[in-house]
Amino acid sequence: MNSEGALPTKVLVVDDERALAAVIASYLTRAGHQVSQAHTGPEALDQARAEDPDVIVLDLGLPGLDGIEVCRQIRTFSDCYILILTARGDEVDRLIGLSVGADDYLTKPFSNRELVARVQTVLRRPRRPPAAAPAVEDQRVFGDLRIDAAGHEVWIGDHPVALTRTEFDILDVLSAQPRLALSRRQLIDAVWDTAWVGDEHVVDVHVANLRKKLDDDPTEPRYITTIRGVGYRMGRG
Repeated sequence: MNSEGALPTKVLVVDDERALAAVIASYLTRAGHQVSQAHTGPEALDQARAEDPDVIVLDLGLPGLDGIEVCRQIRTFSDCYILILTARGDEVDRLIGLSVGADDYLTKPFSNRELVARVQTVLRRPRRPPAAAPAVEDQRVFGDLRIDAAGHEVWIGDHPVALTRTEFDILDVLSAQPRLALSRRQLIDAVWDTAWVGDEHVVDVHVANLRKKLDDDPTEPRYITTIRGVGYRMGRG
């Protein structure tokens, strides 16, 4: 729920099952959000551009343009949170959805209260960094990797690296405490929220995507090391 006087957060619900979309929208509206709906891939893209939502609840099985491609295209113009909806057993689509920029996923069937809770949880994360001059301590360097924590920018050498918000946030948490091994749960608490519930292995997918973008081989890591039985830490293996 938004604080008194604050503008309502905007949520776009995208699902070709109109009855389900309407039910989801009603729950989110009751939770205090401004909700719109789209039922095809092209509609979702048009409304995302026109409305600039804070969160998109995106079903992957859409007519006109599938949800994965919709997610990919939205990431070219928006940093909104994307929560994808997948059918039970659609692990490949789920992984692809996360790899092209989705922040989280929910597996059908789900309770509408759980979905509302997930939306509320992601909204606790700031959408954009506050405008401020980067402090010296916010410039973190690990070999060729440079992280501007305040500016939300990452470079390998002189080349900028485009990360999703979730990928950057994971890198930010790890790089802020180098050499400290953090478990999946600790990363979830820091990046998502302590109230987040779901499959903790979502962290592994985002870390894998992050490593690909940093060209960081997990068998010979330069930046992010897996600590077996614990989690991840910043630094060479």
